[in-house]
Amino acid sequence: MADAAGPLIIIGGHEDKEDQRVILKAVAERLNGGRLVIATVASHTREGYFESYVSAFGAIGLTDLVELYVADRSQEEIASAVALLDGAAGLFFTGGDQLRLSSLIGRTAVETRIQALHAAGGVIAGTSAGASAMSETMLVKGPSKGSYRIGELHMAPGLGLLGGVIIDQHFAERGRFGRLLGAVAHNPRLLGVGVDENTALVVEGDRFDVVGSGAAYVVDGGGVSHVNIAEAKPEQALSLFDVRMHVLSSGDSFDLSARRPEGGRHEAGSRPPKG
Repeated sequence: MADAAGPLIIIGGHEDKEDQRVILKAVAERLNGGRLVIATVASHTREGYFESYVSAFGAIGLTDLVELYVADRSQEEIASAVALLDGAAGLFFTGGDQLRLSSLIGRTAVETRIQALHAAGGVIAGTSAGASAMSETMLVKGPSKGSYRIGELHMAPGLGLLGGVIIDQHFAERGRFGRLLGAVAHNPRLLGVGVDENTALVVEGDRFDVVGSGAAYVVDGGGVSHVNIAEAKPEQALSLFDVRMHVLSSGDSFDLSARRPEGGRHEAGSRPPKG
């Protein structure tokens, strides 16, 4: 990621909108008073999503908000969405269906404009489905609360804002350890990152910091010595040796280049130290 690129704020879902609003404050702080576009594209119905963020962000003083929604890939819908991004300081993807999000704006002028906004220093945040869509390879569907079985995982191209990782959300709450291990078994070059609810990764440069009430789980398959993906029969349980996992909580950091965690060195919700 280039140094000039803006921060990515990757939220595991169900972020606090009524109490301390730690994650939403982290978004607002990095906008420096600029306009935030709320993209509700991942939702099959628009009702309630935008209004809930108007209320939540308004309570912390951020009121310059506009909604971006597209119903299809028609030229009119795409052109209207691109125009909404003019002058924006950031974009916030709400939850819903990540495949809907990527299929509606992927390889369109909207995706190009979002990538340009990020490259120019704009803030890009996403919660739940909006978090999963940030990566180049996107986890779309797979079983929860069980061991991963060969053939149960569905992946697709994401928006490509963060390379080298695959993201899962609602992580501990929905018991998604098995499917993240399966995703890493299929893609050992990628770091698997699971994010709990009301928890976020604040990615700036080549590192991320954890904020919020839960944890982030980083699964590194770079040292795996055995995996049975290629030879196993469909529905056979995954076999995976020598996989490494890190668990990070609020205030902890992770160096994406070195693939190493760092202990808590700053207060939750604050900017990380420079240098």
